[in-house]
Amino acid sequence: MATPEHRTTRPRVRPSKRLHFNSAVASPVGSITSAGFAENVREGAGPSRVYGQYAVVYMLAGEAFYSDANGLSLDLVPGDLILVFPDLAHSYGPKGGGVWTSLWLSFSGKIFDLWREQVLLDERRPVYHLEPVDVWFRRLDSILGAPRRTGYAPPLLEVCRLQALLAEVVTGSGRQTAYQDDLRWASQACAQLDASLASSPDWAAIARRLGTTPENFRKRFTRLVGNPPARYRMGRLVDRACELMQERRLTDKQIADSLGFCDEYYFSRRFKQITGQSPRAFRRLLLAAPSA
Repeated sequence: MATPEHRTTRPRVRPSKRLHFNSAVASPVGSITSAGFAENVREGAGPSRVYGQYAVVYMLAGEAFYSDANGLSLDLVPGDLILVFPDLAHSYGPKGGGVWTSLWLSFSGKIFDLWREQVLLDERRPVYHLEPVDVWFRRLDSILGAPRRTGYAPPLLEVCRLQALLAEVVTGSGRQTAYQDDLRWASQACAQLDASLASSPDWAAIARRLGTTPENFRKRFTRLVGNPPARYRMGRLVDRACELMQERRLTDKQIADSLGFCDEYYFSRRFKQITGQSPRAFRRLLLAAPSA
């Protein structure tokens, strides 16, 4: 997954080799059930298996392989992180005759099932590359924090720390150059749509200004922003309507006309779809709000 020069990377600080198990306590939304540090392992996971839980396995040293029931087969190097899914048959381990060193966490719970349902955890993409290895190693090792020592720490804190790290993994911030490129592109794309609120957008022209085709623009925008361009634009129109209502000078019809809606009724319908309340109810909420 990475260039050859990364293959000699070694963590400068090592965690305890002792495994950590946590079956006694759990939060209502999930928990980290076990964790460990495997150093200079010579044997792989063996035949394909179904683990029954989620897990992350972060490769610190050596050369390894990964394969799963979806037909994916990859060679791994230090910095590669494997996402294991509860019901996806898979196999991983050091490549023939070699050794590898890895850090792993197993976890389960409703919150991680929700991440999967929303395709934030995607079994079609189970391997990510995260560098620098030392930095990500320390971050993974610190998720458990105090529970490595005698005593009690709320498991919800572990779950939240793990979610924050997973968010960085799946959004790509472990790939700093690509991540910053994506953020820059998404910012430019949103600015283009915000600038077109006063008139119907020319999707082809917007895509051209961003150096892509309309179809690729739609796909990339949806992947990065979380909504298709047209839905994003409608949301921003409603945001602008909310701002105008706060000024309490324009009627709903005047706002609908100024924002390019075909009529007041279509405006009201879309406003309620996005905010969950009608323009009239929103105005009542504004009147009830405490003064700034």
